[in-house]
Amino acid sequence: MTTTSEQTPRKTVRALNKWTAPELGLRKQASVLSVFASLIWPVQAAIVAYALGGLLTGADVSAALAGGGFIALGALRALLGVLSEAKADAAAEEVIAQVRVRIVETEVRRASDSPFGGAGSVSALAGEKLDLLGPYVTRYAPAQARVMVLPIVIFALALWNSWAVAIVLMISGPLIPVFMALVGYAAKEASERQMSEIGTLNDMLVERLSALVDIRLLGAHHAVMDEFATKAGDLRQRTMAVLRVAFLSSTVLELFAAIGVAMVAVYVGFSLLGVLEFGAWGGALTPEAGIFMLLLAPEFYQPLRDLSTAWHDKAAADAVAEDLTAWEAADTPELPGLGGPAAPLAGRADISLKGCVLPNGRVLEDLSINEGETVALVGPSGAGKTTALRLMAGLMMPSAGTVQVAGCALGEKTADAWRARIGWMPQAPHFLNASLRRNVSLGREGGLEDALQQAAVAEVVEALPQGLNTRLGETGGGLSGGEARRITLARAIYGAPDVILADEPTADLDAATAQAVTEGLIAQAERGATLIIATHDSGLAARMDRIIRIGDAS
Repeated sequence: MTTTSEQTPRKTVRALNKWTAPELGLRKQASVLSVFASLIWPVQAAIVAYALGGLLTGADVSAALAGGGFIALGALRALLGVLSEAKADAAAEEVIAQVRVRIVETEVRRASDSPFGGAGSVSALAGEKLDLLGPYVTRYAPAQARVMVLPIVIFALALWNSWAVAIVLMISGPLIPVFMALVGYAAKEASERQMSEIGTLNDMLVERLSALVDIRLLGAHHAVMDEFATKAGDLRQRTMAVLRVAFLSSTVLELFAAIGVAMVAVYVGFSLLGVLEFGAWGGALTPEAGIFMLLLAPEFYQPLRDLSTAWHDKAAADAVAEDLTAWEAADTPELPGLGGPAAPLAGRADISLKGCVLPNGRVLEDLSINEGETVALVGPSGAGKTTALRLMAGLMMPSAGTVQVAGCALGEKTADAWRARIGWMPQAPHFLNASLRRNVSLGREGGLEDALQQAAVAEVVEALPQGLNTRLGETGGGLSGGEARRITLARAIYGAPDVILADEPTADLDAATAQAVTEGLIAQAERGATLIIATHDSGLAARMDRIIRIGDAS
């Protein structure tokens, strides 16, 4: 992404300020303390100049008083520096924590995948990318505050003592921000390209891990590894590009700073030797004023050095802020409900959809299902079978129309209580990175063995290395597709729910596994549960009490 207009930098600044605003008070305190700490040095420099100037001119100087004052001010400066760093660190930690919590809470409540990117992009944003806001808060913001104060104070002190030194500082000082800005635009673009590549690489890693079994079966691991090597090489090159720009900006600043300090030193040296007799107000430059100028000159450039060192931190933070803004703009419907456990919704488990309009504008046919019925939703792919199930489960809400469950409208206040009565079997098995016991029970107690038996998966569990304590990855590592499907069936029927919603429960299964899953579902219907299945399996559909055709099914 390149900067093509004057408005883009302003938008970036506003975005960065927005995402780091939660702890603005702490940030300001850290910056103020940092400025006060830096302002102590001119006073210390005056003490040193006074003491050394007195020694050179033979004036009566109290070494104990000068030394004590210098040490006391140094201690105060160190204390203010420590306090400033502590407040900056606290502000950075709080900013990162608050934004991370916001990302997690938002992603948890999404009713569909984020258009910002896959799980890899979102996890990269909430993880390593978000941490890049820390250096901006702890280093760049205090350095920026010092740049706005300390050079002006030192310039005023220099001008008070020598107009020649002030001219040197006035000429060399502004050149540094100009070149920093020019280099900074390149740094920002390089950082944005690097951030984009990090998200892409994370997305690819998640996708390949989810298909790891298929990759091994197809013998495609060499091609996948070559692809990863190529992507990693691209990321390495982009990272090196960022570092090259960072080193370039530091080199430019050091060059001008060194030239400026050298010119001040040359002027002071020749003035004290009597070779130059101009540049001071009302006479020759005194040894005390000369030493004072020599001590102040490096500090005039030091805040600019600090800002240059932290310039890459700002460029990286700008790129993260733009990613956060893009993530925030990726609006999706939220999962209905307030979250957390809820008592099951009372009333008959009757379900009806009336005038439901989906977010994409599609209108679903009205349908009504009574408690205890077994119903098959059939139709072509994309007709809306899965969407209808998600509406019935309270996993999404229609743009218009109503979903009636147990005699009341399904909404924010009733979704949690309704979901406490249903068992959900999605088409694609997905697991927690926890034990099999946890994946089936979801923290509930009792009836686990019965659910495994009814799902015809008890023998599979017994054959696992640690049985119910076997830890499953998010993709069910160690389980075949049919075994994973039966585990999701056990989870759906665990606790004897009043309603079971199953999305393509027999898809892509061999005949024996499909039969086992079918019998497990029929057993739930025989105990009185309402069973609603979206399926292309005509044999399974035929065993239901009723078939509802959705879309253009014939």
